[in-house]
Amino acid sequence: MAGFGLLSRPIVAWLNQERSIRSYPLSDFERISYELRPCDILLVEGRARVSEVIRWITQSTWTHAALYVGRMHDIEDSELREIVKHHFSGDKNDRLIIESLLGKGTIVRSLESYARDHLRICRPSRLGIKDGQQVIRYAISRLGVEYDVRQIFDLARFLFPWYILPKKWRSSLFQHHAGRSTRTVCSTMIAEAFAFVQFPILPLIKQSDESVQLFRRNPKLCTPSDFDYSPYFEIIKYPFVDFSHDQDYHLLPWEGRENLTEDENRLYFGPDDGPNRKIVEEAIEVALKTSREAPLEGEFEPSNDQKKNDG
Repeated sequence: MAGFGLLSRPIVAWLNQERSIRSYPLSDFERISYELRPCDILLVEGRARVSEVIRWITQSTWTHAALYVGRMHDIEDSELREIVKHHFSGDKNDRLIIESLLGKGTIVRSLESYARDHLRICRPSRLGIKDGQQVIRYAISRLGVEYDVRQIFDLARFLFPWYILPKKWRSSLFQHHAGRSTRTVCSTMIAEAFAFVQFPILPLIKQSDESVQLFRRNPKLCTPSDFDYSPYFEIIKYPFVDFSHDQDYHLLPWEGRENLTEDENRLYFGPDDGPNRKIVEEAIEVALKTSREAPLEGEFEPSNDQKKNDG
């Protein structure tokens, strides 16, 4: 394992390189900050190269997850606060998240770290206050644990058929070890925290004639998008440019003087591009004419008797 760590250092440095920040984020950070409650999961659309790897593996925009624990005074247990203070040297009034990051391990830092990123809130439905404190207790107990680089590679290798790779190269994701692991990744750490209080994420459901039983999913197979997909979490979005329930979305600022760059022009439409009403109406007329003149393949022409009856 030491050899793997030595070889992975330059890879980790390369994977942590980030692309530039958007001029304007997709989400409203101030509204998200106001809405967050302890034990909410913050999904992040990452900008590092490792995020591109995770995006490719999971086929999801969301490449990172962090657990919001509130401000220092929101942590009721004084011993837990002492541990957090040991790992965090910022202002006591900062809003804090616990997360596992490549190259840094499991850390606590200010929510402001993601002020310019695309974010989404996943809130555990009907999570009790007592269980919420236990979720936070578990996450705090993992502070200082190293990031499991191999787990990312194992997830990527999991895409390949078993027969392609020799047995000794196969994924270790399915191995069950006694005791706690000494390394973790963001979504695994959070999944374990909720499993600590038996809160479901994406359980296996087995039903018999007598009863229904749930089985917890292997936390190592949990990805950030699973919290978004789970029926047990409420999804809260606050777009950067929004409209309220009593407003018309047509009033969004689609018109203006800004121009697209050459790269942007490949991905986005300007105000005058795209199908207009005239083009749509013409397409409807052609479709109606076609449907009246010739039936679709596989359909039968009506008989003369049917035509007379219809007439």
